[in-house]
Amino acid sequence: MEATGSSLKRLKFGKLKVVRRRLLQRYEHQPFISCLAGFYSCRWKRYQRHSTQPGECCCSMRECMFFPLLVAAFCLSLVFLYTWGEGKNDYNSFDWYNYGNLGFWFLWSLLILIVAALLFTYISLLLVLAMCLLAEGQQLYLHWSHKIGTFLVLGFCISSLFALSILWRDHRKTVRLSFQVTAPYLHLGAIAIMVLLAWPVALHAIRADKKVTQVIIVGPYLAILLFLFLIPLGMYSPCIREMGTLGPKPALIGHRGAPMLAPENTEMSFLKTIEHGGDGLETDVAISYDGVPFLMHDDTLTRTTNIQEVYPNDAGRGASFFSWDALKKLNAGKWFLKNKPFVGMGSLSKADRKQAMNQSIYTLSSFLRLADSHNKLVIFDLYRPPEKHPYRNLWLRKVLDVILNESKIKRHLVLWLHHSVRSFVQSVAPGFQHTMGRKAPIEDLLKHKIVKLNLVYTDMSSEDIRKYAEANITTNFYVVNEPWLYSLAWCSGAHSVTTNAVHLLKDLSQPLFLMTPRQYNTMWILTDLTSAFLISLIFALHWFGEKNLSCCAQNGNPVIENGTYNKVKGEQGKESSCILLRGSLWDYRGPDGWNSVTCLLSSLTWAQRNVDLPSRRGWGHQLEGAQIHLESTDGVAAMRKLCIVVRCSSHKGATIYLRPLASHRAVV
Repeated sequence: MEATGSSLKRLKFGKLKVVRRRLLQRYEHQPFISCLAGFYSCRWKRYQRHSTQPGECCCSMRECMFFPLLVAAFCLSLVFLYTWGEGKNDYNSFDWYNYGNLGFWFLWSLLILIVAALLFTYISLLLVLAMCLLAEGQQLYLHWSHKIGTFLVLGFCISSLFALSILWRDHRKTVRLSFQVTAPYLHLGAIAIMVLLAWPVALHAIRADKKVTQVIIVGPYLAILLFLFLIPLGMYSPCIREMGTLGPKPALIGHRGAPMLAPENTEMSFLKTIEHGGDGLETDVAISYDGVPFLMHDDTLTRTTNIQEVYPNDAGRGASFFSWDALKKLNAGKWFLKNKPFVGMGSLSKADRKQAMNQSIYTLSSFLRLADSHNKLVIFDLYRPPEKHPYRNLWLRKVLDVILNESKIKRHLVLWLHHSVRSFVQSVAPGFQHTMGRKAPIEDLLKHKIVKLNLVYTDMSSEDIRKYAEANITTNFYVVNEPWLYSLAWCSGAHSVTTNAVHLLKDLSQPLFLMTPRQYNTMWILTDLTSAFLISLIFALHWFGEKNLSCCAQNGNPVIENGTYNKVKGEQGKESSCILLRGSLWDYRGPDGWNSVTCLLSSLTWAQRNVDLPSRRGWGHQLEGAQIHLESTDGVAAMRKLCIVVRCSSHKGATIYLRPLASHRAVV
């Protein structure tokens, strides 16, 4: 009777201890996991979270269907960010296109770049949080607000990429060109990402219950890794070349002068180009109503002058319908200070601001005299006057008269681009360097005495450049503003480029990303070998860790007693631990104390993955959703080991709480 009463007291006391532990452990602090789950799921409390079994399904069916959308949003946002970032060379053209459609100037290109970077950062953080939660054995649950954000990112990236493919088709060529320069370094970045992903992949693959699951996890990973290891075999970059084979640095021709430093097509702009060592000047020529050739790119005067202040009623008229007396009254510099048309153009000095404020429309005659005095090449686009213009049929003669008679520029400095009446121009001005604005067979070019090609940079091809160079035909590419694109033109053998950034490109002493084939092969082989070693090491660490845990059970067949509450006893019958499974307390009687508890649970949990244990042992049911509470006076290391063992088992959702018996402080 006394024994029965003693057992009842111990049972009640044990239950009270369990309730107390459950209350304490329900609110036990796990700051790292709390932050991960809080930011990802908005589940900051421990009782709101659920564990998951590595190697098995990490979330509910709904979350499993949504996770690929999160990965797709990451991939698309990365593609769009890279695509738009590499298109920085054409930002000014994009903003000018929007100005023509919207009627006001704004740096839309910079705004899109900032939005793309923010969206990519947001999706990247969500994906990193998801990977960390999986590594911590937590179930994924993406909060509804993040799901809405993911759909917004997907919609923005898909619509933006579609719009680019329709409205800006040449942009795809820019991206392809960028791969010729950045591909070796993108390859390094991809390998580094695969090394980082090796940890969660190995963790979940080795702990998977079925070989099919392991193949599903490891197979795609190894396929992608093998592809990345071998992709350099098909990689080509003109910047990977032997020493001594690099050609001379391409000459720099200022596009409308130096429009990042001064108002375009003004005297100040051309002087800035000359000041920074430009080799030539490019401009656009229109004809005034009274027959004076002047420099203007746009059809109207709205963007680059103050015509709305001087002639508000005629702001929409074509520039060619104004007389020269009317044109020279306009200011051509204030707009530059107000709109700042280029991204990253910086601030002007006080003297430059004052000079820009006083710029006016420049004549062709003054432009040619300036270039001749500094011995600079000139190339210009000629715009035929519109219908009902008095000089519509006489404009070429007027331009030639200015070149040959008024300015008297040295003829070899003129790159004549206009294609019509070329034979007539060659007869009256035999010294011009005739230039073609498109690719053509070498035979046709030689027939028309073409000595230079003026091509858009998206037509850049090292093979074509070499072919034309063999026929003594040089190539000029426009408009090249970014250092990486200028480096590519240099490595490809271009003779010159037209640029908005003479002041930036002039300082390049050698192409960016230049390396020899031997250097690249060394980098490639070392990268592959290092990454293969690290990935193998990660998989080996996980495999040996799991093997050690599964092999810790040794001598004897332990017995588990059924009952509502069972004490755990060691050799001297000393109480050492209690285990709570679905509300029942379990007890182990072993010959060597706490370590026997560890080995017992290890053998049971691993055995249960392959066979059903007899229910008479008391371990026939799974531990799904169970809370396992362990206390010991001598088991901090053993408790941590046991925690790993149970998490490796097939008992989905089991949560392990470990506390030293003396202090009740968490050790995990």
